[in-house]
Amino acid sequence: MHRSSFLTSLRPAGRRALVAVATGTLVLGAAACGSSDSGSGGSGGSGDAGGGSGEKVGVSLITKDSTNPFFVAMQKGAKADADKNNVTLTVASGKQEGDDAGQITAIEDAIARGDKGILITPMSNGVNAAMKKARDAGLYVIALDTPPDPADTVDITFATDNRAAGKLDGKWAAGQLAGKPAVIALLDLFNDKIVSVDYNRDQGFLEGMGIDVKDPKKNGDEAKTGKYTGGKGGDYTIVCNEPGNGAEDGGRTAMEKCLSKNPDINLVYTINEPTAVGANAALQAQGKTALIVSVDGGCAGVKSVTDGVIGATAQQYPLKMATLGMEAIAKIARGGDKPKVSPGLDFYNTGVALVTDKKVDGVDSISSADAAKICWGN
Repeated sequence: MHRSSFLTSLRPAGRRALVAVATGTLVLGAAACGSSDSGSGGSGGSGDAGGGSGEKVGVSLITKDSTNPFFVAMQKGAKADADKNNVTLTVASGKQEGDDAGQITAIEDAIARGDKGILITPMSNGVNAAMKKARDAGLYVIALDTPPDPADTVDITFATDNRAAGKLDGKWAAGQLAGKPAVIALLDLFNDKIVSVDYNRDQGFLEGMGIDVKDPKKNGDEAKTGKYTGGKGGDYTIVCNEPGNGAEDGGRTAMEKCLSKNPDINLVYTINEPTAVGANAALQAQGKTALIVSVDGGCAGVKSVTDGVIGATAQQYPLKMATLGMEAIAKIARGGDKPKVSPGLDFYNTGVALVTDKKVDGVDSISSADAAKICWGN
């Protein structure tokens, strides 16, 4: 279902929850189209992509991996849009989360091939130097999903406001607890790399709960016990910050470690939905339940909300990120204007909406049934 028709069909509360998505459309202008193939191997034709509207533009999409449903959806969306933008697309990725070297190789390949631009979900600050090298070589570099640190490492970022996504999860969780003590497990992405999406979601969740964070760009330095002020407020204990590497098996292992430290965990924050599914499996194996919150909003994750595995998830829009990025590079390569960041941010906000079937007063959300109409992946 097309996003605009979905917005029209939503109840008023649902439309308000998706206002960030509705107003996030970037007006880029129509890039001239031509007949072309959008093969994922993209070879040839990109080096001579100039200012003529009928010429091919070489673009590389470099994701963190090619298995996470989020990145699979992003790749599919880019391939579908390549033809209408007369783009020769090359798709590459790291072997798995944490593979800086794989992304660096893909960046260097894009430079050597003569591509006009790169769309990349940066693995970590470890790829910053390679992205700078690409820009120095004349490529327009756009980050998707994961804003680099510092933000001006790339030309612009199209991403979810991950801080806001985390805050939605935290506010919802505090409301659900209704003053009960919170015994919290934080299942992050890494513990050996600094990634903006990692600390923004984690720290945003704590801020949404009403828990003071010390360094807002550092996971794990907050007080381990104290008071949360969200909802009706109450006592909290942070049991663990464990990395799940964004994967289901990692989430299960991380949750098992947390439960070994404290079997009374009743609230689990997870970096993404595969991690959440793994965490739930670990809880079930020990006959336990907990509120689980997450971020992504893929179709599988939305179903997990419907099934009660995940209590709430913040839905983001990878297809929109890829589409806007593709259009931007195609337009710039043909002499058009560069895109601008959203007001008050150092990136372009592609929107977020909280998905839950257990509403909390004061927290805008949409139901899993409504989210299923605009979800991505299988």
